[in-house]
Amino acid sequence: MLPAPTTRLRFREMTEADLPDIAILELGGSRGPEAWIAWNRQNYAEHGFGLWVIETLTGDFVGDCGLTMQEVEGEWLVEVGWHVRTSERRRGYAAEAAAAVRDAARDRGVKHLIAIIRPDNVASQGVATKIGLTLEREVHKHGGPARIFGADLHPADRAR
Repeated sequence: MLPAPTTRLRFREMTEADLPDIAILELGGSRGPEAWIAWNRQNYAEHGFGLWVIETLTGDFVGDCGLTMQEVEGEWLVEVGWHVRTSERRRGYAAEAAAAVRDAARDRGVKHLIAIIRPDNVASQGVATKIGLTLEREVHKHGGPARIFGADLHPADRAR
C-alpha cells in the first residue's frame, strides 16, 4: 500500500541498505537505526504499512513518512508520522509526503488518523495542521507530554 508519488517525492519500503540514511535522521525514542528498520519491516508484514523511505524523484534521500499503529490511553490508533533529514527541512517535503500518506490511509479505509507530536515541535504541529489534523488532546506518551492531532477521514461514517 505505498502512497502515490507526489510532484516531488516517491515512496518505497525501507530495507537494511537504508541504514546509513536512516542513521542520520533524528528519530527520537530509544530505537537505533537497525531496530527502526526492523520495526518498519515488521509493520509492513503485519499491517501492510509502516514508515516508508521518502526520496526525491531523482532518488535523493529525504527521510521517512508513513503509518504506524500507536497505543494512546488504551486505544490503538493509526498514526501518520514523518522524519525529514535536517538539510532538507523547510522545503515543504514533510507536508507533501504526509498529505500523500493521509490520502492513502483514507483510500485504504482508515477512519481516524492521528499524529503524536511533542509540545515544543512547532514545525511538526504545522505539518499536522496543513494536512487537516487538529489538536484533540494532550497525553503522556513515550516518556513525556505529547499532543494528539487527529481527523476523521470518513466523517460521514462516524455520524452513522
